[in-house]
Amino acid sequence: MTDGIVRGDDGVSRCWWADSAPEYRDYHDREWGFPVADDIRLFEKLSLEGFQAGLSWLTILRKRENFRRAFAGFDFTVVSRFGEGDVARLLNDASIIRHRGKIEAVINNARRAVELVDAEGSVATYVWRFEPSSRGRRALNRGEVPAQTPESLAMAKDLKRRGWRFVGPTTVYAFMQAMGVVNDHLSGCSARSHATRARREFEVPGG
Repeated sequence: MTDGIVRGDDGVSRCWWADSAPEYRDYHDREWGFPVADDIRLFEKLSLEGFQAGLSWLTILRKRENFRRAFAGFDFTVVSRFGEGDVARLLNDASIIRHRGKIEAVINNARRAVELVDAEGSVATYVWRFEPSSRGRRALNRGEVPAQTPESLAMAKDLKRRGWRFVGPTTVYAFMQAMGVVNDHLSGCSARSHATRARREFEVPGG
């Protein structure tokens, strides 16, 4: 491993975290760091980042389809109407993480997402407002990747002001990395150029 890069048995160079399991490889190569403008996907990722707190992302990734089934595909207009019966159903669903606080946070955040769309036009328009000005910054090495940034601090603060839960600055930065708001594929990672190209072709919502 050099500067946070690992070369898999398939000959592909990846960020250090991406070669420990097949699910990680596929997620890293096809999703992580590629720009997203779909409100449902953005809400899903923020929700799953909240569930990840205290756990590994691999645990969540392996349960992602179960989460999608349990939470109506993360259609926040539907989830916003969940009530106590749904909370009880989810707490009895062994295929997801049965944590009352996190379950209730997703339902709360779905209601806040509906409000956000009413106020801002879309979740995507809001999220991409926090894109760093240094969009094309140089590729980083492992030790240079931050845990949070001024932009993630600002988004976390604003989301909390709007009533969202489980949206601290570190959680928000992980969300920004995953959704391509920043491109933190490391220097030497095979996926970096693909993510860079996708970002170049991406039309920023509300831009």
